[in-house]
Amino acid sequence: MICSMTGFGRSKVENDAFQITVEMKSVNHRFLEMSIRLPKQMMVFEDKIRKIIAQQVRRGRIEVSISITGEGLVERKLSVNWSLLEQYQSIMEDIKGKFQLQDSITLGQLMAMPEVTAIEEVENVNEQFENSLYEAVRQAAHMLKMMRDGEGERLHKDIAYRLQEIHNCVNAIIPHAPIVTHKYRERLENRLKELHNQDLDEQRLLTEVAIFAERCDIHEELVRLQSHLEQFRETLQIEEPVGRKMDFIVQEMHREINTIGSKANDLTISKYVVEMKNNLEKIREQVQNIE
Repeated sequence: MICSMTGFGRSKVENDAFQITVEMKSVNHRFLEMSIRLPKQMMVFEDKIRKIIAQQVRRGRIEVSISITGEGLVERKLSVNWSLLEQYQSIMEDIKGKFQLQDSITLGQLMAMPEVTAIEEVENVNEQFENSLYEAVRQAAHMLKMMRDGEGERLHKDIAYRLQEIHNCVNAIIPHAPIVTHKYRERLENRLKELHNQDLDEQRLLTEVAIFAERCDIHEELVRLQSHLEQFRETLQIEEPVGRKMDFIVQEMHREINTIGSKANDLTISKYVVEMKNNLEKIREQVQNIE
């Protein structure tokens, strides 16, 4: 079953220590391209994240946003700058002695001095967090794939319908094509009669008709177009990325339909050609979004 390149996936994994939210959205692209936004301190996990996503999608541009919150990810430690503290105390003692002050120096005064204490934040990324991060990515990627598969099913039905419409046009053209040559012969005979040429040169007439028939023969184009239609139907059933292959087949079908339109020289066939082109253009638009 074909798969669309458009989709969205979101997941959330949380516990008492942290919360991980992953969002993914994909659009069509010639290859598989990922843009991952995650906290700087988590960049070490990016390669594994890419591999997890690549297991679910094989083509398209994937934008990934990962947000992480929680007190449990950071361990805070209080540190004291003992050297600076001793300098503060020494200077305070000097000031007391110089001005003969009786006030005592308190701990509160020392601790309130600038840069005596500092709070250091240390990342607390453990195995539990790492496993939770990967699980959140897997869930979002799976949701993305499910949405892409669902859209692919809709595209499959629409393309199959339009292929059948083109097939119906081909089946209508096949019996009508020989009539074009017959009508040309009748027009040629009537034209000669209008010119009062009652003594028709049968051989010359046959030659003219044969030249016209060869110039307007669309049998080979119809056969090739039927072959492309069958090949497209088979491609719809392949369980792997087929977007590029479909795009190539569409180009070949477009070439054959154009040739039929230019060679047929018939109003009825021209109407069928217009109908086939309209359906093929819709297919081409859909194919651009197939993985």
